[in-house]
Amino acid sequence: MKVLLSIKPEFVKEIVEGRKKFEYRKNIFKRDDVSSVVVYATKPYGKVVGEFEIDSIKQNKPSELWKETKAYSGITRTFFNEYFKGRDTAFAIQIKEFIAYDEPLELQEFDEKIKVAPQSFCYVR
Repeated sequence: MKVLLSIKPEFVKEIVEGRKKFEYRKNIFKRDDVSSVVVYATKPYGKVVGEFEIDSIKQNKPSELWKETKAYSGITRTFFNEYFKGRDTAFAIQIKEFIAYDEPLELQEFDEKIKVAPQSFCYVR
């Protein structure tokens, strides 16, 4: 099973360039059979740009997760702290290897059933 994740373009760039090997989330998928992620770069770019296999999903207190993942976070500590402010649990999806599509796709080209970008993620086949 795959999920389509909405990720800000500046973070997609960090993933593509190999500096971001963890994608942080406040909540994670309910299904346990998700093995890969399709990446949608949010507006203003607004395209499906590639995908990656999930190496692992880490769960911990935000402070502990930061210690474990900061070397390849692709974000600042300040951004991380703001994102997880008031949270007891944080998740980090570890990126195995990002594979860029030859041609970025419009959402409807990727899957005609998807009319709008997901706020966080949606399951896809």
